[in-house]
Amino acid sequence: MRIAVIGGGPAGLYFAILMKRDRPEARVTVVERNRADDTCGFGVVFSDQTLEAFEKADPPSYRAITEAFAYWDDIEIHAKGAVHRIGGNGFCGCSRRTLLLALQERARQLGVELQFRRDATPEDFPEADLIVAADGINSAVRTRFADRFVPAVDLRPNRFAWMGSTRPFDAFTFFFRERPEGIFIAHCYQYEADASTWVMETDPETFARAGLDRMDERESARFLEGVFAEELRGHRLLTNRSHWRQFPMIRCERWVKDNVVLLGDAKASAHFSIGSGTKLAMEDAIALHGAFMAGGDVATCLARFEAGRREEVERTQHAADVSLVWFEHVKRFWHMHPTRFAFGVMTRSKAITWDNLSLRAPAFVEETQRVFAEEARAAGLSADPARPPLFQPFQLRGMALANRVVVSPMCMYSAKDGVPGDWHLVHYGARAVGGAGLIFTEMTDISPEARITPGCAGLWNDEQEAAWRRIVEFVHAHGEARICLQLGHAGRKGSTRLMWEGIDQPLESGNWPIVSASPIPYFPHSQVPREMTRAEMDAVKEDFVQAARRAIRCGFDMLELHCAHGYLLASFLSPLTNRRTDEYGGPVENRLRYPLEVFDALRAAWPEDRPMSVRISATDWADGGISDEDTLAIARAFAAHGCDLIDVSTGQTVADSAPVYGRMFQVPWSDMIRNEAGVATMCVGNITSADQANTILATGRADLVALARPHLTNPSFTLQAAAQYGVAEVACPPQYLWGKDALMRNAAREREEMRELRLKARPKIHAAALPAVPKAAAE
Repeated sequence: MRIAVIGGGPAGLYFAILMKRDRPEARVTVVERNRADDTCGFGVVFSDQTLEAFEKADPPSYRAITEAFAYWDDIEIHAKGAVHRIGGNGFCGCSRRTLLLALQERARQLGVELQFRRDATPEDFPEADLIVAADGINSAVRTRFADRFVPAVDLRPNRFAWMGSTRPFDAFTFFFRERPEGIFIAHCYQYEADASTWVMETDPETFARAGLDRMDERESARFLEGVFAEELRGHRLLTNRSHWRQFPMIRCERWVKDNVVLLGDAKASAHFSIGSGTKLAMEDAIALHGAFMAGGDVATCLARFEAGRREEVERTQHAADVSLVWFEHVKRFWHMHPTRFAFGVMTRSKAITWDNLSLRAPAFVEETQRVFAEEARAAGLSADPARPPLFQPFQLRGMALANRVVVSPMCMYSAKDGVPGDWHLVHYGARAVGGAGLIFTEMTDISPEARITPGCAGLWNDEQEAAWRRIVEFVHAHGEARICLQLGHAGRKGSTRLMWEGIDQPLESGNWPIVSASPIPYFPHSQVPREMTRAEMDAVKEDFVQAARRAIRCGFDMLELHCAHGYLLASFLSPLTNRRTDEYGGPVENRLRYPLEVFDALRAAWPEDRPMSVRISATDWADGGISDEDTLAIARAFAAHGCDLIDVSTGQTVADSAPVYGRMFQVPWSDMIRNEAGVATMCVGNITSADQANTILATGRADLVALARPHLTNPSFTLQAAAQYGVAEVACPPQYLWGKDALMRNAAREREEMRELRLKARPKIHAAALPAVPKAAAE
């Protein structure tokens, strides 16, 4: 087999090593445009888990790497005059030059042909069976065959530069330094004796105010020596092609063209803030080697590689992307207590959460829990520092919540003529006795024409009112849960089938007329809505008010106005569904006008001591839709009109939207609204565990956490979560107390067993021959 590798970085060299070792008869050639010892940057970082993979893949190169690395277990965060040191992480730093030379030596020993200072293209290897394009983040091969690989490059706004220093470290260290120009960040780690990497980062506004766009390498280094004078402790900053850049987020639709495959940064980039670029590249090499060892021709092996590797690459990229976005918005979190700020740094990528941080750094999590409780007490709440954030109380106007777990609004599509029946009593009643602090009803419609489907619940007549009163009375009689009525109007998404019969598809018969901000159907084959007239706006507003008055008589504790998911009021807010040319269309302040009219009418009718919230779609997941600036304007406007909480959802505005799903995927918009608009928020969207909820609350990304699917299958989600964290003071009806007692006893034992299992499952610590300097020396 003849293999040509274009690019002599870690990905290309490592693949060449593995293939030549296991197929010694193969001719493997690596071509690199630079000299053998020529490299930009300073050090690279690997975790214990990554080192374990290297050890399994090729012990000789693993030993060569670990003989030259600096090892540390801690992360240290310096921000706002405080220092937090968090253990249990397990990383090593290694000189990039040393890494390359070690891999080159291993490759030579195996008989790999190395050629330096030579540019190459795939056409230079007409006889090659396999061509590996490992030519880096600016891959010429990827660019040349872009029509096949279909790359997407997102150039992020923050500026960064790789620099070095002789200052020693005994921990991976983040420095955050506030100056008149803005906030500067240094990501620092030692990679060998008397050598450390300093990745400097700042936002574009700070970059411009500091004049860094007009400085050369030397001038930039001298300026940053002033910024980080205290942190450098007399050491100088070193440069090595330390140009300011913007990070390119790179994804490719395909990785293979004929016998050419992209590898490492050429196919996918991962931001330096989680230290994954070189890790991703070398793990690519392991995966590609594994695909060939599994057998088959080149095409089969390349298809196997792409199919088997893509999910892991995309998972790592997602974590890296979330991390880089956190650093882009660091100003958003700067007002926080230093401990909660540090907790946000640690959990920014979603890879680390409350529970696994409790395992590796229990004292730090206890401190975070204490600070959270102290801040809740300062807000007038009876918080308990022994409880995690999810089980701290919360208050909106006169409504007190025992905890921050919310049963998310979920349409049941099971009402008859809008009347909630026994199904609804059991559904809401079961979750009320399950311990949640707040329960939301499904979207409840204000008139027959406002329904999404024939099975939707309503509140426009006496029979419906009586049925809802029965549910509310049960909730109040059998637990501490409060209950919120969500009122809405389907607009152009009305007159459709039950969800399980075809979501958003028009009814085959029995349709009713629908209205919207503009006459735009949801699907091309959907019913075309009528553009609302002023008279219809007044009539619908009155229907909302009448429903709210019925809700007062039912005894609901809270009222939510549904302005999301493409329904009537959302159709006014989004430019994709609002094409009006009158005072209700155009700029966001005009698009807000009618939803605010409805909200004002409801707020005037709703009791002053009872809170109101608004559900919004913070993004449409479609080009030309609601922008972040629009979303902030919408949140601020509702808050100014008396809204107590923004229920932050996204999308479902247009049929061709392209949401990017993932764990807690809508939380970034809750975070943005809470910390930039200064409005209390409730987050929702693929939040599945109490662990995730605690992480969200501790980082200040929401005030309440709504969970939908977990509550569908587990009405006692909150009670079980309380047992998981040892919180005994959670509401439970007397009929279930024996079960609760057993749950609490068993959970204590299970917690300890799980802790032991997790400790055993941790990657082994890879002791270095040349460990990082002792703490005293670093100080």
